[in-house]
Amino acid sequence: MQHDPEPAAGGTVVTGRIITVAQQKGGSGKTTLTVNLAVALRRRGLRVAVLDTDPQGSLGRWFMERLDRMGEDEGLEFSTSSAWGASYESEKLRKRFDVVLIDTPPKIESDLRPALRVADLVVVPVASSQVDLWATEGVLDLAAREKRPVLVVLNRTRPNTRLGAEVAAGAAALGVAVAQSQLANRVAYAETLGRGEAAMEIPRSAARDEVAALTDEVLAHAGG
Repeated sequence: MQHDPEPAAGGTVVTGRIITVAQQKGGSGKTTLTVNLAVALRRRGLRVAVLDTDPQGSLGRWFMERLDRMGEDEGLEFSTSSAWGASYESEKLRKRFDVVLIDTPPKIESDLRPALRVADLVVVPVASSQVDLWATEGVLDLAAREKRPVLVVLNRTRPNTRLGAEVAAGAAALGVAVAQSQLANRVAYAETLGRGEAAMEIPRSAARDEVAALTDEVLAHAGG
């Protein structure tokens, strides 16, 4: 069952928040982050739409696995579009859902602009390597041009390592918000993704706690 947008005081239509997950480097964990945020938000009672603009289609594979295992959830919808169609499709979805999460292809410039332009927040995953950190600069530049707020998320971190400390310090020097919550390099994220699940569905796990804390930060930065 779908709900129509409700008018707020003064007749303004209340619409959902759009969160774009973007990083120009492949393998940064965009889809993993999108999946885990989607399930965490859904478990909080929010209606969530996930929009896949990446031709690789990993988000769609995850959703179909989830559908086969758990059946349909009216509060979690999957949609696809071209990179150019991201703006149009997400604007439609935000009228019916509390949060729209856009998983983008690992590209910059024109392919990424539509998904950035409509975002209430751009979440940029950075894996624990200097190469990933360098790749972030292009996305941050585009987001700045579109005047979109950014939250950098350190992903696949290795605590108590020199490299991890260097990447964290480098992220902090980028001049944008960096989430205090980090996602560690855990097998649980890959295993749950392959089953159409998410870390939030693992009882009493460190991964579950990480995602819950990150979700709080994402909502705060997205104005949700």
